[in-house]
Amino acid sequence: MKCLILGDGQLGTELHKQTGWDFISRKTNNIDFTIVDSYKHIVLETHFDTVINCIAYTNTMNNEKEPHWSVNYLGVIDLVDICNEYNKKLVHISTDYIYANSISEASEEDIPVHFNNWYSYTKLLSDGYVQAKSKNYLLIRTHFRPKPYPWKKAWLDLLNNADYIDVIVYWIYLLIYKNEQGVFNVGSEIKTLHSLAKQTVPDCDPIMDDHKFLRPQNVTMNINKLKNTLQL
Repeated sequence: MKCLILGDGQLGTELHKQTGWDFISRKTNNIDFTIVDSYKHIVLETHFDTVINCIAYTNTMNNEKEPHWSVNYLGVIDLVDICNEYNKKLVHISTDYIYANSISEASEEDIPVHFNNWYSYTKLLSDGYVQAKSKNYLLIRTHFRPKPYPWKKAWLDLLNNADYIDVIVYWIYLLIYKNEQGVFNVGSEIKTLHSLAKQTVPDCDPIMDDHKFLRPQNVTMNINKLKNTLQL
């Protein structure tokens, strides 16, 4: 298995750190994910058979359509088409935000209902395109945080399956290594964001949503498929 990581943000950097796989950096390699010709030649190098897309526009507080639409949806369309044409497997990183208005503890088979912002909507659109058009894919829905938790306050009323980035990336690596396909919810047991933060910042203060922030309160996922597959 010859893997290429797209992106050098938190997720791409940690995945490179744990695996040593090659990666494309938007800064170093001067690529623009919205312009396919800026990176296509690298993806098509014959020794890569798996492309891991860690690129996304993740500013959930920005509800302007264009940056989310261009990167999170249109860019993914181009990538799916390239991988199909040249017989590359696509590993695409999605988000638990697509379950924000679904049922609690939504499984991979439940109906995803996105949150009311462009980030969540465009991530859901790209999920659908990957599932409908990709010939060989692994789609990861997940939620991770930097380690240690970098802030002194954390939401007490945000329920999720988030874990620290090193943990989430290790599970993603195992799924890739096992050549799994299809959709996987990737996370740990359900918790508040505050309880996760306290694992690395014991004096982290709890805060409640005062409705000034555009964010979901329940993005819980059923992780039985992950646990059974990896025997966690």
